[in-house]
Amino acid sequence: MTEYLLYYWPGIPGRGEYVRLVLAEGGADWIDVEREGAPDGEPALSDILSDTSRHHLPFAPPFLKHGEVVLAQTALICDYLGGRLSLAPEGKKDRRFALQLALTIADLVAEAHDIHHPVAAALYYEDQKQAAARAAETFRDTRIPKFLGYFEQVLKANPDSQDWLVGETRSHADLALAHTVDGLTYALPNAMEAALEDHRRVRDLSRRVRALPAIAEYLDSDRRQAFSEHGIFRHYPELDA
Repeated sequence: MTEYLLYYWPGIPGRGEYVRLVLAEGGADWIDVEREGAPDGEPALSDILSDTSRHHLPFAPPFLKHGEVVLAQTALICDYLGGRLSLAPEGKKDRRFALQLALTIADLVAEAHDIHHPVAAALYYEDQKQAAARAAETFRDTRIPKFLGYFEQVLKANPDSQDWLVGETRSHADLALAHTVDGLTYALPNAMEAALEDHRRVRDLSRRVRALPAIAEYLDSDRRQAFSEHGIFRHYPELDA
């Protein structure tokens, strides 16, 4: 019986990809329900979201079902899986810090999404292009350096290993940062080329994560979904001026 069921919208990597990377690196037995089909007796995504009798109801995907446990929010799911799949630091202090880092990455991801939807998520990009251009300029010039500078400092100050964000080895936070770097590089290749040249520890971390055997195998598999103009990270050349 499959141990973990991941629920996320089909067709885009989105925030579900952060969970997929942890499951892949942790060697977990898992199913991406909306893409691969729910096992017999298991509910679909829409069934869970519409179950008004459920007290611990997720607001939106991604969410994870593990036995009777149903968890939403990307960083919380990754922290939960990290503790079970040897992808979270052992000490309480460092584990909390890994979660803090994951939440900070989630802030960066939200800002990256908002450069192409700065007015309203319900509007098409074409309806807010002028505002998007202004938002993208600020994001490129100030927010990317601020976030990458923070993670650069965290790597430099790690007393256990400057190869990883926290502790002696990789954690779910490292996987999340590497995927975010990949997404931003897809969306803003010119801006990220310059930014990563100035933040080489972050650049090298993302390369280190992609070279992990289980991650490399996953990235080369059919389970991996490509970035596109339907997800969080979207490449509009005019926003990468």
